Amino acid sequence: NCFWIIFVCFLVKDLVFLVGFYQKFQRCLLWLITGMFSDGSVIELTGDDYHTGGTLCSKDSSRLLSVASHQDVYSPPCKRLRISGSYFLFFEEENKQSIDLLPDECLYEIFRRLPGGQARSASACVSKRWLTVLSTIRKSEIVSDNGSSNDVEMISQENDGFLTRCLEGKKATDGRLAAIAVGTSARGGLGKLSIRGSNKVTKLGFAAIARGCPSLKVLSLWNVPSIGDEALIEISKECHSLEKLDLCHCPSISNKGIAAIAENCPNLSSLTIEFCKNIGNESLQSVARFCPNLQSISIKDCPLVGDQGVATLLSSPSSVLKKLKLQSLNITDFSLAVVGHYGKSISNLALISLQNASQKGFWAMGNAKGLQSLTSLIVTSCYGMTDLSLEAIGTGCCLLKQMLLKKCCFVSDKGLVAFAKSAKSLECLQLEECNRISQQGILGALSNCESKLKSLTIVKCMGIKDLDQETADLTQCGSLRSLTIKDCIGFGNTSLEIVGTLCPQLQNLELSGLCGITDSGVFLVLENCKSGLVKVNLSNCINLTDKIVVDLAKIHGETLKVLNLEGGRKITDESLMAIAENCSLLNDLDVSKCSITDSGLSCLSEGVQIDLQILSLSGCSKISNKSLPSLKKLGQTLVGLNIQQCNSVTSSAVDSLVENLWRCDILS
Repeated sequence: NCFWIIFVCFLVKDLVFLVGFYQKFQRCLLWLITGMFSDGSVIELTGDDYHTGGTLCSKDSSRLLSVASHQDVYSPPCKRLRISGSYFLFFEEENKQSIDLLPDECLYEIFRRLPGGQARSASACVSKRWLTVLSTIRKSEIVSDNGSSNDVEMISQENDGFLTRCLEGKKATDGRLAAIAVGTSARGGLGKLSIRGSNKVTKLGFAAIARGCPSLKVLSLWNVPSIGDEALIEISKECHSLEKLDLCHCPSISNKGIAAIAENCPNLSSLTIEFCKNIGNESLQSVARFCPNLQSISIKDCPLVGDQGVATLLSSPSSVLKKLKLQSLNITDFSLAVVGHYGKSISNLALISLQNASQKGFWAMGNAKGLQSLTSLIVTSCYGMTDLSLEAIGTGCCLLKQMLLKKCCFVSDKGLVAFAKSAKSLECLQLEECNRISQQGILGALSNCESKLKSLTIVKCMGIKDLDQETADLTQCGSLRSLTIKDCIGFGNTSLEIVGTLCPQLQNLELSGLCGITDSGVFLVLENCKSGLVKVNLSNCINLTDKIVVDLAKIHGETLKVLNLEGGRKITDESLMAIAENCSLLNDLDVSKCSITDSGLSCLSEGVQIDLQILSLSGCSKISNKSLPSLKKLGQTLVGLNIQQCNSVTSSAVDSLVENLWRCDILS
């Protein structure tokens, strides 16, 4: 016992020193014993092959064998010891003993007294057993050394200890989690942990994280089927500062695990639950009861979540919920009515694929007039969103600024115009795949937006046709600054001309994937824009030619900063020459898949641009090694260059660019 006590004392002081001391102690002890055996009273001269004459250290090292393997010391024949073999066996066993023979309880006491986090991290690298023992030490159980400032210095270097670790696939194991827990505990502890796509993590790894990182604030688990309630229970026992929990495809987690987090983590402010088949109403009830600081919750495709859970969550008197997302749930009109009545603090609301919610529910949500703080609303693939319900939402949500309608097949021109009139604060309107909306609805919305609409986006609305329409009774939308029309196959020059007339203050213009527009239609928009265009995207408009680019450069070259001409097969070197001569502020240019050559790129390199930072030439097959000097000259300001699929540029030329343009990210 005294022997072990001496060991523990030395190990607490310095483990590394003790290992060396222990080895020296064994050698000295063996030397003393062999020296005792040199006494003539215990030795007889027999002529056998053993002797102990002299000291051990006086012998030739080449004639020594391991005591552990032979129990004796080999030497020329002289004497034989009159001592039993069992006596030497005792010293052989003593020689085999090491720090690994200490019980875990002793190692635990030693490790928690190590001076500084570096010593604990180094000890964790010795063996899996040491790592396991170290991972059982809670941060509060570490005995600090007042003479050491290592931990304090490390904490100050790591942004208040908010460290982030992300493990994916096979890298996510219990051993790795234990190592993270030990390694980060001295630097303020782990703040954010993300695990994705692993089936090797168990509750043991999370127990190590919980003990070593009580300051954990963000936990994200994606596609981790091996994790169950036990892991969340371990986290809830120690990580009381947890603020954000993100669960996706975790089928083994149920209401029990969520309830444990809710009861023990009162600071929880954000909760995301997606594709978790065993989480239901009980979880939301626990969150409503124990998490008064919850501000954001997202629930997607959880079949056990219904009206009861949603109603309990929203009707809590202490609710301060600001962001709510409900997607692919078995909820009905009742839940929408509760949202409309009790969602007084909700500012961001997303309702997606709610197949059981009808027009009545959306109408009740708007007419309840409880969404007084709502500024952003997303409605996608909901059959209950109709003209009537859309108008009710516009009337009832007086602060609504951003509205996205996607795949709402029952919304028509009538509902859109009524919504534009009633939504007095609307600034951003986005319509995607709403095929009942036509040209008339778009123009009506622009003309009735109360001069506050700043951004209009129309994507894949197949109901829009290029029809002549009288514009005398339409009012200009002078507030609109950004217009995006993308992949609307029926949108042509006539529609574009009318829109351009109604929107004279555009700064950002995106006309993408519009096969029906030509140079003449775009020119009318350019001519009507009085404030100067800053960003222009004409990608995949295959009928546009150099003429419109030249006009754009001449009319708006002094303000233009971003230009995208990707996919313009009729865009040639003439466009680059016009850009080089007129667009002095341009910093982002994309001419991917255009018909430009080395000559055009040479002109661009001699242009007036003083701060071109991004240049994309992807798929320009006519660009060759001859453009190398031009690219190097442009590279003086470039930070991003895309030359993928430029088949005429050789690998040696790319290597030369990489060597010379060291500050530029090059995609090749």
